[in-house]
Amino acid sequence: MMVTVVEAGGFEGGPFRHGPPPAALVVEAPPLEQLRRRDLHRLVVVLVVVTWSVLAALGRRLARRRGALSAAACDGLVDALIRLGPTHVKLGQIVASSGRLFPAPLVAAARRCLDAVPPFPGEEVRRTVEEDLGAPVDALFASFDEVPLSAASIGQVHACTLPDGREAVVKVQRPGIRGLMATDLRVGFALAGLFERTRWGASTNAREIVRDLHARTFEELTPALEAWRQHQFRQRIGFFGDNVAVTAPEVYWSFCGPRVICMERVHGIPMDRFDELDGRGVDGQAVLRRGAKVWAEAVMVHGPFHGDMHAGNIWALHDGRTCFLDFGIMGELPDDWKQVLKDLFYTCAFDQDFRRVAAAYRRVGALPPGAGSDEELADFMRGVLGSMLVDGFGSIDIVALVNSSLDLLKGYGAALPRELVLIAKQLLYVDRYTKHLAPEYSITADPYVVKNIFPAEAKVRAAELGIDLDDPLPS
Repeated sequence: MMVTVVEAGGFEGGPFRHGPPPAALVVEAPPLEQLRRRDLHRLVVVLVVVTWSVLAALGRRLARRRGALSAAACDGLVDALIRLGPTHVKLGQIVASSGRLFPAPLVAAARRCLDAVPPFPGEEVRRTVEEDLGAPVDALFASFDEVPLSAASIGQVHACTLPDGREAVVKVQRPGIRGLMATDLRVGFALAGLFERTRWGASTNAREIVRDLHARTFEELTPALEAWRQHQFRQRIGFFGDNVAVTAPEVYWSFCGPRVICMERVHGIPMDRFDELDGRGVDGQAVLRRGAKVWAEAVMVHGPFHGDMHAGNIWALHDGRTCFLDFGIMGELPDDWKQVLKDLFYTCAFDQDFRRVAAAYRRVGALPPGAGSDEELADFMRGVLGSMLVDGFGSIDIVALVNSSLDLLKGYGAALPRELVLIAKQLLYVDRYTKHLAPEYSITADPYVVKNIFPAEAKVRAAELGIDLDDPLPS
């Protein structure tokens, strides 16, 4: 690892001083399917902890004589996930945010995993930073807080001040996390295979969930890739010359390394702190529509889009801007599926012609030859979304259309890109924020969201609605 240290002037720049080298962006994921000998001990530990935790929870339920046995079993399973550490907590977080795929009692219990990862010690943080950047922490930063601002399964975030006085944060990867997660994911894949053979697990597609978690986990375990994606996303926000009220933190490359990301510190409120947002007089609808516009442009125009828009990763800043955070999980649709999503948005926003949606799915080969005519499939979608159609032009919910489309395609056994499922998950996040912050708002009824994607149609629709498509920086 190359670093440059100047004797008189101190630290000059870490290994990523001018941005990450290509080799640092390569994701190295170990094989998932085959258990290794040393994994067997971990498998035994997992089985013992899960069995003991579930039985203990059921015992408590029997002693109290109230509450459903299924809910108690789910609580016990989540107790086990928390005891087993970061990889299993991450799995619990996925369950908590994937309500359509798992039983409701398990989803409810798994929400405890969202805040269940303890921090690792400050001396380990310092050691990792110093090994990556090649200089003592006190020489690197004007100040460095060993108490983390937040801790997650992959790493944790510490406040610091750069030598020139800029406020920043350092995101540091957990020591030994790659090996631990590789082992746990191999064990998890084996257990998922066993779970799929049970009556409860037959329809969960558990192995594919672990396979997807494996792929995304090792992307997250490549910090240089995350920092590079953040840098690119930030640059593309202003691609059309607007979106001045949306941002992402600037990456400070001189203070980044193989396990460390340093970036601008921002101050704001996470999107799910609804009472606090109301108390500060934040315009929730403005925050939503600006963020939705940038995200839609990323999905349908630029390519890489934010794939983890839970409330901790979308903030309303104190200066009025909307800010995207944490780019460990990103997605990108192939060009033909980008056009499918454009067709979905256009149908929702402008003409409700579901034949276009059916034709789009047929164009990418998602429908088998005997799936019926475009008109028949369009009638199916109208039937599913019928309650919305009575509200008039431009009222179709993109969340409902995407999810009904997924159900339709699954019924035909279609192979869907995992990014489309990831998009559906992000739309569910947006839907949740909308219900609390702006219940009457619909992103697909707002031509502002697609003004750069369908400029002519958006301009006409805005004139009909009396909507101003310009959005200056908040005062």
